[in-house]
Amino acid sequence: MTTRRSFIRQMGAASVVAVGAQPPALFARAAEVAPPVDPDGRILVLVQLAGGNDGLNTVAPFDNDAYRRLRPSLALNRNAVHKLNDQLGLHPDMAGFKELFDDGALGIVQGVGYPNPNRSHFRSTDIWHTARPDNEDKRDGWLGRAFNVTAARRGGRTPAIALGTGRLPLALVSTRVTIPTVQSLKDYQLQLGQDSSTNQRKRAKLIRELAETPTPAESELAFLRHTAVTALDTAERLKTVTDNYRPATSYPLNGLGQRLKTVAQLIQAGLEAQVYYVSLGGFDTHADQEAAHTALVTEVSSALHAFHRDLKAHGLGRRVLAATFSEFGRRVKENGSLGTDHGAASQMFLIGDAIRGGLHGAHPNLDKLDQGDLIHHTDFRRVYATLLEKWLGWPAKPALVGNFEPLDVI
Repeated sequence: MTTRRSFIRQMGAASVVAVGAQPPALFARAAEVAPPVDPDGRILVLVQLAGGNDGLNTVAPFDNDAYRRLRPSLALNRNAVHKLNDQLGLHPDMAGFKELFDDGALGIVQGVGYPNPNRSHFRSTDIWHTARPDNEDKRDGWLGRAFNVTAARRGGRTPAIALGTGRLPLALVSTRVTIPTVQSLKDYQLQLGQDSSTNQRKRAKLIRELAETPTPAESELAFLRHTAVTALDTAERLKTVTDNYRPATSYPLNGLGQRLKTVAQLIQAGLEAQVYYVSLGGFDTHADQEAAHTALVTEVSSALHAFHRDLKAHGLGRRVLAATFSEFGRRVKENGSLGTDHGAASQMFLIGDAIRGGLHGAHPNLDKLDQGDLIHHTDFRRVYATLLEKWLGWPAKPALVGNFEPLDVI
């Protein structure tokens, strides 16, 4: 039985409020009265394909002689791909992306990379996260620098949130703004014990009764009580908001699908963040690539297809843009282990109703390679400049060092 005295003992200090590593204010503001979603506030969802996605078997030049010659085992069946035109086709298991493409909600920026590409996972990932190929300074990321210069206009509101990551991605690291990382919404639920719901309700009632007990305003106990009640209010309001969320489509029961479902929940709950970050690993396909890569691109396609359909059904299709990136592509020639090794240029996918769908830029020339790698023709920082200036309405500098002309994709 839970008594007032035993509960006070259990409270101790901050242990009563198990709301995760970050303060709950971000969620408290969003959950106050389940506010209507701002129809004009634009949101960016970044999806990292960690490990180096094989762009050639994602968007395949199915009739290219060099492609078939250099990949005798891995080249996709020309009759199975989802044809985008008479030269290029999506992987056979990316039906969701093909539907988005046909609807004009999928843009494919081809031949994306950077000069003097680095084939190290760690260094190339840092380059994509910092947008600094020539500088190994990792104090902040490209979006983190954007958060720094836009902090004043946000008035203390949190600009971004990373989901499903154990540590904050470098891209979001800021020298002025704290960005929360969350494994799941359970991280922000008040933990009132693991026993019956009746006892949990009793504990919640005791928290509110204790908060009404006269206490010197400046005392530590007053602070503790205020914190506990704030956390309780936040948890209850957020639970109400998320319980009311009804996805308009079925999300795939995979990691990326469930993380994107959570993003959709938070967007529709009125969370103030403008940037969300999620990641999917496993793309380092050095051996037995066919089955592994098929599973990965299926997950990407099905998850982002469901995400877009859900948001569109809730009137948010033009407000949210999702963008994928990977630290590099793969070599054109397959290796002796039925896989592919670290390469260079690849593509980025943009998903949303406000973009210009279709293919953007030429597919890299497979007859003109750089030491076996595809040669990029679009610097990834041009895509970043597009996302910053044309989508979020933020300045590209100092997030990006140098001048990078935005693309005509929005």
